[in-house]
Amino acid sequence: MKRRDFLKTAAVAGAATAILPAPAISQNRAEWRMVTAWPKNYPGQGTAAERFAKRVGEVSEGRLSIKVFGAGEIVPAFESFDAVTRGAADCMHASPYYWQNKSKALNFFSTVPYGMTTTEMNSWMLYGGGQELWDEIYAGFGLKGFHAGSTGVQMGGWFNKEIKTVADLDGLKMRIPGLGGDALRKLGVTTINVPAGEIFSSLQSGAIDATEWVGPFNDLSLGLYKVAKYYYWPGMHEPGTYAEVAVDKKKFEALPKDVQQIFALCAADENVRLTSEFNARNGEALETLVRQHNVQLRRFPNEVLTAYGKACGEVIAELRESGDAITKKIIESFLKTRREQMAWTRIGEQEFMNARLLDYKFG
Repeated sequence: MKRRDFLKTAAVAGAATAILPAPAISQNRAEWRMVTAWPKNYPGQGTAAERFAKRVGEVSEGRLSIKVFGAGEIVPAFESFDAVTRGAADCMHASPYYWQNKSKALNFFSTVPYGMTTTEMNSWMLYGGGQELWDEIYAGFGLKGFHAGSTGVQMGGWFNKEIKTVADLDGLKMRIPGLGGDALRKLGVTTINVPAGEIFSSLQSGAIDATEWVGPFNDLSLGLYKVAKYYYWPGMHEPGTYAEVAVDKKKFEALPKDVQQIFALCAADENVRLTSEFNARNGEALETLVRQHNVQLRRFPNEVLTAYGKACGEVIAELRESGDAITKKIIESFLKTRREQMAWTRIGEQEFMNARLLDYKFG
C-alpha cells in the first residue's frame, strides 16, 4: 500500500477515521534499529514487529527504515528498555510490564490481574486519559510508547500437577511476570521471569514447575504441551496483555511531522492486526492441543480464583498506598475506567456471551 493511500485509510481502532494532509516531500532518511523481547520471527509478537517495521518503511517511502533484531541479537530480551534509553537502539517491541523494575506503574499499560479486557483498555487509552498518563511516565525515561496489539484474555498456564485447592499452589515455582506474579507470591508461589526462548528448557529441566505464557497460538508454537500435562483456564492474571512499540522520545520528535504521524498510525494499525491475529489463531491452536496432543484442560476451582482475586486486590491497594504521585494517579484513573466499563460489560458483552451458550441450534 502506498503512503498516500495508507494515510487516507488508516485509523485508530475505536476512533474516527482521519484523513491527513499530504506531507511535504523530503529527501531526509532515517535508519533505526529496533530490539525486541521475542525470538527472531517468533509467531505473533516477533512477526508483528517485522510487519510493523516493514509497514513504516513502505508508507514513509523509505524515509524511515527500521531494522528488527530478535532477543539476544544485540541485547537479551529483558534489556531492551535499557538499550533504547542508553542509545544502543532507537526503539523496542516488548510489553510494558517487563519494566516494572523501573516503575510498578508500567504494569497498568500492559495488563493487570482482574483488570480490564482489550476493548476496555482501548477505551481507557483513547478516551479515559490512559495514553496521556503513559506519555507522562515514559517521558521520565526519555521514551514515547505506542500500543501495538493485544493477546486478548490469556490462558491460566501450564502445570505439572493438578490445582484442586489453594494449598496446591504453595511451594510451586512458576514463570509469571508483573503484578500477577506479585499476587501469587502471597499464596506461596515462588515466581521467576524468563523470556520466551527459555520457557521450554526451564520446564524441561525442572527449574520451574509451572508457567504462564500467552494462549493456545503462542503456547503451541513453543511446544509447551511436551513438558507440562495440565493446561488451566481462565487467565485471570492477564485479561488483555499489550505489546508496545516504544521509541526514544527525542529521536521521534526529531522526525518530520508527517513521518511521526505515519509511525503512530502504523502502530495503531498493528494494534488491530496483532489483536485480530491472536483471536483468529487461538481457536484452531486449542483444538490442535486437545485433539492431537491430548492436552488436559482444567478450570481453576472457584476457591483458587477467589483467593487469587483477593491477593491481587491487596497488591493493588499496597501499591496505591506506597507509590509515588504518578503511580497513584495512574491507579486511580485505571480503576475509575474499570468500574465504568464493568457497569456496561456486565449487561452487554458478558450477558451476550452467556446467552450464546444457551441450548439452541445455530448454523
